[in-house]
Amino acid sequence: MDINQLRCFVVLGDELHFGRAARKLEMMPASLSRFIKLLEDDLGIRLLNRSTRNVSLTPEGAAFLNEAKTVIADFDALRQRFRKNSLLQKRTLRIGAIDSAAKGLLPELLNLFVRRFPEADIHLTEDKSHKLIPRLISGWLDVVFVRPPEHIDAMLTTRFIANETCVLAVPTNHRLVSYDEVSIDDFRHEPVILPERRTRRHSHDLTMNIFKEGAACLSSRSMLKRSRLS
Repeated sequence: MDINQLRCFVVLGDELHFGRAARKLEMMPASLSRFIKLLEDDLGIRLLNRSTRNVSLTPEGAAFLNEAKTVIADFDALRQRFRKNSLLQKRTLRIGAIDSAAKGLLPELLNLFVRRFPEADIHLTEDKSHKLIPRLISGWLDVVFVRPPEHIDAMLTTRFIANETCVLAVPTNHRLVSYDEVSIDDFRHEPVILPERRTRRHSHDLTMNIFKEGAACLSSRSMLKRSRLS
């Protein structure tokens, strides 16, 4: 049994739904199921009642959930205290960043940081958001520059620092080439190439959210128009 198994169980115990819990944990439902099965085997008890329609806690699972939350809170507090002491002693900053931040945002920030802390030892890791956030939670990184996930872990402190411009790429002979700006309505019937979610999860989800928000706005305008006509 390790702390990551406890975190997985706590999220699942609160959600009581493998799909929602897996999305929060940014892992596949099958992987989450294996984590929980290993935890149950290690404890020698059944924590969950599973069926094709729902998931519920057993009495032992409900009791274990409360204890697990306490253990995680104590572990996080202990880790934070000693990690701060370690940073003060070693003057080491471990940074994680997605590629766009590493190339565009970080150079200027690191330059300012080094001017203020010239003796600091900086370690930079470049990866995708869904891989960097778990490393931050587990203590392998001190700060990460990522795109905002759908669900933010309660133990994390977040700051919004920049906007990204969303760009639509089209062939040179496309009807939208002459447009300075486009809306979702301008190309809602066009075939669109999106980042594959398996490899670019955050980019895919953020792009899909743009379409969802655009569709909601279109629906609201349509309803308002019909209301005025009636």
